[in-house]
Amino acid sequence: MISIGNFFFKYRNQLFIFLYALLLVPSPELITEKVFGPGYWQIALWVGLFITTLGVVIRGITIGFTFIERGGDKALRIHAEALITKGLFTHSRNPLYVGNNLMLLGLGILSNSLIYVIVVVPVFLFIYQCIIYAEEDFLTKKFGQPYLDYCASVNRWLPNLKGIGKTFSSMQFNWAKCMLTENNTQIFWATGVFLTIIFKYPFIFGANPWSRYYLLIAIIPLFVVYYLVLRWLRKSGRIKMD
Repeated sequence: MISIGNFFFKYRNQLFIFLYALLLVPSPELITEKVFGPGYWQIALWVGLFITTLGVVIRGITIGFTFIERGGDKALRIHAEALITKGLFTHSRNPLYVGNNLMLLGLGILSNSLIYVIVVVPVFLFIYQCIIYAEEDFLTKKFGQPYLDYCASVNRWLPNLKGIGKTFSSMQFNWAKCMLTENNTQIFWATGVFLTIIFKYPFIFGANPWSRYYLLIAIIPLFVVYYLVLRWLRKSGRIKMD
């Protein structure tokens, strides 16, 4: 599983795009009118939005409170300059991956796709479990006993919320780091949510079938501009993340 994890770590970004694309695969409904009644689609819409947004928030909080080294050739292989145990890493060893899984699970529910939730999401979870095994092998070899002690006191997946208030109050949230570091995730997620709602729930945009296309034409360019501005700010160094 470690070798599988090392492989998927290298291609994790492409994997995310591929799994997003699987939302387009036709599927029986996860939440049906027969079971939940006429308002069944509202359950899929609001539950899905809540879960996927929670995933993005967890990622943003993790990045905003804790420095995560990224970039360069190292981004294609597991690496670590220091053992990170602060911020949300005090409560879960893999808060970013918890966020990733919630994002995809929420999108699956939002798209009301039975196949996505019972097939794609478990496969994604398995892949990230392999990545975690590979990371744990690397970190154990590099940091030894301090990392083993950390593993013994902090859950791999399920966050322990005890003392979460103290964690937040003891650290300063860095909005610039959150926005500039997470810009790819933010845009990718927002676009996915927006397109899912546009195409899965056309009836909420009124009787005019063109209304959603007008909205599509108006919103997508804004996403592009937002992404390019954040990218420019980061590359130009006009906003410091330190």
